[in-house]
Amino acid sequence: MASLFSDRPYHKTLVLFDVDGTLTPARRTASPEVIKILQEVRKKVVIGFVGGSDLAKISEQLAVDGKPVTENFDYAFAENGLTAYKSGKQLPSQSFISYLGNGRYKLLVNFCLHYIADLDIPIKRGTFIEFRNGMINVSPIGRNATIQERNDFEKFDLEYGIRKEFVRVLREKFAHYDLTFSIGGQISFDVFPKGWDKTYALRHVQDEGFEQIHFFGDKTYEGGNDHEIYIDSRTIGHSVSSPEDTINILTELFLS
Repeated sequence: MASLFSDRPYHKTLVLFDVDGTLTPARRTASPEVIKILQEVRKKVVIGFVGGSDLAKISEQLAVDGKPVTENFDYAFAENGLTAYKSGKQLPSQSFISYLGNGRYKLLVNFCLHYIADLDIPIKRGTFIEFRNGMINVSPIGRNATIQERNDFEKFDLEYGIRKEFVRVLREKFAHYDLTFSIGGQISFDVFPKGWDKTYALRHVQDEGFEQIHFFGDKTYEGGNDHEIYIDSRTIGHSVSSPEDTINILTELFLS
């Protein structure tokens, strides 16, 4: 690690970022201001992202000038690090299906679909369950919702606790599966094996000699999908409310 990043003044400092709500508005692209600050910070420290989405979706949000997103970050951790890259080269990955088994997986998915079918919410669209390499993402409204529909559902969910209650039922019903249910973004929650939250990404860097690992995230509260890595003893956590907030803290820490 030292030889690879030794041209940077603080090459033993790693800064990791959540994506939605931290570097970008939910499911939207990063602003030129965010891209610029990341490029400036990367001249001084080592940077990486830790997102719950798959690499294709994160690439849509963070890719710059047509280059692979894995070239714009030193570490790229999609699906909480189950899909991982260092300096553009892929690292070993894991599979949710191989961990859980297809039979138990089908029981979980069937239950979720029945539960969603019985939900009385204003609108439903499509793609209620999205399978990813290291998890499933469950959305009561459906991931095909428009940006405005996402915004409306987020407000509705804050008032009526749709996702919170859904997660409570799943925790009780599938307690023997040893899974984590993590609410993130505006319209969905992730389901993955315990220990496969965003702290999974730290496995890829724990022997790299970093003296400090900073993490920036917006869902840092208990139950949010940034909580575990935010409070982890190996990280210095920064709770942000927006990409603009991230810019301000980065400027204060590394560019002032």
